[in-house]
Amino acid sequence: MRREIRITGFGGQGVILSGVIVGKAASIYDNKNATMSQAYGPEARGSACSTQILVDDKEILYPYIRKSDVLVAMSQEGFSKFVGELKADGVLIYDEDMVNPGEVKKGIKVYPIKAQRMAETDLGRKIVTNIVMLGFFTAVTQAVPKEAMVEAIKTSVPKGTIDLNLKAFDLGYDAFE
Repeated sequence: MRREIRITGFGGQGVILSGVIVGKAASIYDNKNATMSQAYGPEARGSACSTQILVDDKEILYPYIRKSDVLVAMSQEGFSKFVGELKADGVLIYDEDMVNPGEVKKGIKVYPIKAQRMAETDLGRKIVTNIVMLGFFTAVTQAVPKEAMVEAIKTSVPKGTIDLNLKAFDLGYDAFE
């Protein structure tokens, strides 16, 4: 099954790394096909950025998103820019301390999380907000198996931070009820 996923936020939040992790989890650890592309403003940190990931059982012939099945929004600017591209029956996951979605189209499934607050309060490290968000994304969407995401995290983050990142992932995963 084809899944079109967009993760958006601002530079410095780990948006691009999140896309790499999802793509790696799908392609290397779940035996699916995946593509990932990224876009960011000219200022690296603080400017809008996004990554789009396609995951499919079949060969991917067109590597760009037409309409997102899933939008993960970590900033208001990213949400505002990409919410219109979300499918009518899509999934919106957002950090409720960073994004005010207002009225969302009927049919869209909405899942808020306080990812940044959880990273700061529970782990003492705001820098793992993206991994908290990936844990929540995994639990909500089941787009990639949990075990595949864990393996991709282990091979994608700096060696000395693996345990912290795995705790962040579990924190986000367990936040989904």
